[in-house]
Amino acid sequence: MSKVSYYTAEGLKKLRDELNQLKDIERPKASQAIAEARDKGDLSENAEYDAAKEAQGMLEMRISKMEEVLANARVIDESQLDTSKVLVHSTVKIKNQTNGMEMVYKLVAQSEADLKTGKISVDSPIGKGLLGKKVGETAEIQVPNGVMKFDVLEITRE
Repeated sequence: MSKVSYYTAEGLKKLRDELNQLKDIERPKASQAIAEARDKGDLSENAEYDAAKEAQGMLEMRISKMEEVLANARVIDESQLDTSKVLVHSTVKIKNQTNGMEMVYKLVAQSEADLKTGKISVDSPIGKGLLGKKVGETAEIQVPNGVMKFDVLEITRE
């Protein structure tokens, strides 16, 4: 059974666009590469043909996985999100108890995560540790170098 993933409308569109790129552009390129390699003669000793066939197999596997993700994708209506606790697509302001640094993160599906824009995966250690927390609570998160403690300062739907 596949896992349901929640996306913003923008994130889901990006995923669909990537799948269409793979199907409409990359798939024909892979077929063309196989045809060109096949035209070069004996297939039993044709490394180019073997490489093209393997690349096609990897592409088809990627397309299949993306189709599965899209089949189980759900769009979240962000205006309906509960801001009393941290949920998927919540924007949360936290403070590191160790160094006093404040950070703002939006919790998103793994495929939408982008640390540069402040989007972290709900499957990441920090994302998992923040889920369900309320303003004023402390999240104790196990990371590779120990336990980090974050105070939840604010939860919004931005």
